[in-house]
Amino acid sequence: NMIKITKRPILPELVINKVKTDSSGCVVTYVGLIRGDSHGKPVAWVEYQDTEGTAEKRLQQIASEIRQRWPVNNIAISHRVGKLKVGDINFLVAIAAAHREEGFAACQYAVDRFKELMPTKKTETYTDGSIKVGWE
Repeated sequence: NMIKITKRPILPELVINKVKTDSSGCVVTYVGLIRGDSHGKPVAWVEYQDTEGTAEKRLQQIASEIRQRWPVNNIAISHRVGKLKVGDINFLVAIAAAHREEGFAACQYAVDRFKELMPTKKTETYTDGSIKVGWE
């Protein structure tokens, strides 16, 4: 499993190249982006903080759950922390698998579990100066 919490930009092509194997028929990816509009307001920036220092452990948990459910070749989950601007990649999942069915299922599961486990504190700051803390 390639699990990474990083302050640096996430580069999908590099992650895909690392995760694929000779027995992979596909790499299913999900690229999460910072939206320019949230809750009906224009977004200035979004900040993610690993306040409890447990984000990497939570991502490892997701990868372990995937391995118990699907026969995948490799799993990469990257989450960018710090202050991100609109259009930045904040989250990437790449699942290498022999077949697309398990690749898509595992990728969907990873994204859904990420939202459930909320590994980091999310703070949205809007162009009007207002702030929202939390996921939804």
